[in-house]
Amino acid sequence: MGEKVIDVDNVSVRFNLKRQGKFSIKNYFKDLKNRELMFQEFWALQNINLEVEKGDRLAILGLNGAGKSTLLKVIAGVMKPSKGTVETKGRVVPLLELSTGFDKSYTGRENIFLRGATLGFSTKYMEEKFDEIVDFAEIRKFLNVPVSNYSSGMRARLGFSISTMVNPDILILDEVLSVGDAKFRKKSFKKMMSLIEDRNTTVLFVSHSIKQVKDLCNKAILLENGKLIMEGNVDDVAELYTESVNK
Repeated sequence: MGEKVIDVDNVSVRFNLKRQGKFSIKNYFKDLKNRELMFQEFWALQNINLEVEKGDRLAILGLNGAGKSTLLKVIAGVMKPSKGTVETKGRVVPLLELSTGFDKSYTGRENIFLRGATLGFSTKYMEEKFDEIVDFAEIRKFLNVPVSNYSSGMRARLGFSISTMVNPDILILDEVLSVGDAKFRKKSFKKMMSLIEDRNTTVLFVSHSIKQVKDLCNKAILLENGKLIMEGNVDDVAELYTESVNK
């Protein structure tokens, strides 16, 4: 047994969905006053138990709405579970959305330091990493341009570059390697492999690309309607996932 760095213990996440149809402020306060607000419980995750060891590259597979992104957010600490607990060991760096930690009114230069601050890094540390981040992201010509003017590919490069250059112990990626051109995807994959080989970084990876999953990951789980229905080696879990896609 290796060193356990993620422990998800009986985790469930519940959302309350308003049952009523067309929303209006007037009707909302009327219902609130009369105590007639009606909600329907929706369990995005149900009783998830999962252990991840240091150096594992875990793929999280499932159809849209299966609970993949919710599970990543809970492990990353940006969402609290309704039930259960999550424990992590080491520096967790999530890249859940292209714009995570970015202020689109700020320039690329400013956002590097802003993103670093949200991850808990000092200005001095980010200054030391600055050139490495910029060169990998290939945005030096656009450093003083507001991120609102960046293409989705440019934001992806910048977000990925920051997240991987700060030496994470646990890196959480949600569909990130599916964005950008082929050159960037190849470059990003190479960077991922160097993190795994040089730092034994633990990776949680969500992707609909079975090729990416098999190339990067050594383990996988399959979620269905918020439940963990299979855990094991990548080939077996990917086969069951493919069957569910083709139903």
